[in-house]
Amino acid sequence: MKIGIPKEIKNNENRVALPPSGVYELIQAGHQVIVETNAGVGSAISDEEYQQVGATIAHAKDAWSADMVLKVKEPLPEEYAYFREDLLLFTYLHLAANKPVADALLKAKVNTIAYESVQLNDRSLPLLAPMSEIAGRMAAQIGAEFLESPQGGKGILLAGVPGVRKGNVVIIGGGVAGTNAAKIAYGLGSNVTILDVNINRLKELDAQFNGQIQTLLSNTFNIHQQLRTADLVVGAVLLPGHKAPTLVTREMVRDMPDRSVIVDIAIDQGGIFETGSQTTTHDNPTYIEEHVIHYAVANMPGAVAQTATYALSNATLPFAKKLANGTFEQVIKSDAALFRGVNTYRGHLVHEAVASDLSLPYTSLNELL
Repeated sequence: MKIGIPKEIKNNENRVALPPSGVYELIQAGHQVIVETNAGVGSAISDEEYQQVGATIAHAKDAWSADMVLKVKEPLPEEYAYFREDLLLFTYLHLAANKPVADALLKAKVNTIAYESVQLNDRSLPLLAPMSEIAGRMAAQIGAEFLESPQGGKGILLAGVPGVRKGNVVIIGGGVAGTNAAKIAYGLGSNVTILDVNINRLKELDAQFNGQIQTLLSNTFNIHQQLRTADLVVGAVLLPGHKAPTLVTREMVRDMPDRSVIVDIAIDQGGIFETGSQTTTHDNPTYIEEHVIHYAVANMPGAVAQTATYALSNATLPFAKKLANGTFEQVIKSDAALFRGVNTYRGHLVHEAVASDLSLPYTSLNELL
């Protein structure tokens, strides 16, 4: 199979779909890999390193002409011209929060598998997990930075010092991202509260942190009460395939202390804050709403590209190899996780959650196969 790896063009998206080690494995398996010029530069990987393992370095149109294109983020409008009916696109898509991309893919009849939709039998999301880990860990660091006075924050040190209170960190969502945010926030010495709707998950978190963080059932009252004294709030809620639910109202944000910070990890799925309607970039990462600093960058791990590229490749490469070693239909029939990851197929929207959120017709993939 001919496999293409384009350069990411999203603002400050420095990751690349595969490093040379992953490219080498695909080439050793008998496949041709075309890497766009400078695709790896943001991750400190040169074209020469790709060439040394056997990759062809070419222009974007050549990478996109491959049978399967591996990317990191959803295509931007400038890339829609490369769409075609016989293309398999394997990348993060987050279509529930991005109807224009869904419309373009459906119109061109591109077959797509979204990293965030690939789901194992235990309901875990193996291709989303590594980036959730990174985004969660970054959230505490970023929040700590923007709480500093020169960044416009309230001038709080999350760790505090003897005789002065610690910062209060509230994390909404106890999944992979929320747990990793809690690890770093706790490690920084702050007071950590994590909210989740699953009481069993809260029990696990209580045990994991040896009772050193506060766990609360996530509901409207508890969220509002915690936000009243929060210095940093991290949104880390995920409903697989669905747009993120709005859990924090404008009134709740208005009641937060002035110059507190919100970091919404869920912004690439639409975000959980009513005041978080804007998606920001690494160039201009924050805005002020209701006297609260909002950080809403949809590709947070792109800022730590060397770490993120290799973490992503570790997860995606085994699935990419499966897809390369057979026809699309054969592979998805034999691999339930990849089957669940299919979003569009031959001009049909085949992911029910995405179709529901976009109010578009849903077609069962089983029927089409």
